[in-house]
Amino acid sequence: MKYLHTMVRVADLDASLDFYCNKLGLTEIRRYDSEEGRFTLVFLAAAGDEDAQVELTFNWDPEEYDEGRNFGHLAYAVNDIYATCQRLIDNGVTINRPPRDGRMAFVRSPDNISIELLQHGDPLPATEPWSSMENTGKW
Repeated sequence: MKYLHTMVRVADLDASLDFYCNKLGLTEIRRYDSEEGRFTLVFLAAAGDEDAQVELTFNWDPEEYDEGRNFGHLAYAVNDIYATCQRLIDNGVTINRPPRDGRMAFVRSPDNISIELLQHGDPLPATEPWSSMENTGKW
């Protein structure tokens, strides 16, 4: 078997692409529009890891999606957890679980999908302001 992708439904494709591409740093790999099915699929991946993709599914007819805890989260390794979290904060993203341990943080997409950020390799030394930051909301 080979991992192909994870699909998440999104309510606002533009807001989701802004989050996943402009803020999180993923790149659009391909897109498929279905007139008959009335949906758009957008496949995203991290640079250098194009085989591990996220499929954003946007249904053209409005639907309300609630938080499905049975989904869990998407996880990405990052080169510098502190720099990544700071970039996200600078772009208006709430850090729900700050990287107090220099290893792990959680954020949420515009559709409330939980995204885990993990420090690649060994954890970074604990440092302020991250060490004393409290959790915000659910992660």
